[in-house]
Amino acid sequence: MRVVLSLFLLLLCCSSLLQSCGKDDNSSCTICSSEQTEDFEVCRESNGEASVNGEDTDTDYDVYIADLEEAGTECGG
Repeated sequence: MRVVLSLFLLLLCCSSLLQSCGKDDNSSCTICSSEQTEDFEVCRESNGEASVNGEDTDTDYDVYIADLEEAGTECGG
C-alpha cells in the first residue's frame, strides 16, 4: 500500500512540475470599440508589443493604445 501511495504522490508531483514549466503567457488584453469598427481585442504581449485579435502589430502596446484613443477609440473599462 505504501508503494502505491508513494508512486501516486511522485506522479502527482511530476505532473505539477510539468504543468508549471509550460509556456508562460504574460499577455493581458482589453476590448476596444469605436463607431467605425466592431469591438476588437488588443493585448500586451510578453515582448511589450500590441497584438490585435491575435495578430502582432510590431508596435509598443502603450503607443498603440494612445494612438487608438487619440483617434476616438475607447479601450478598457
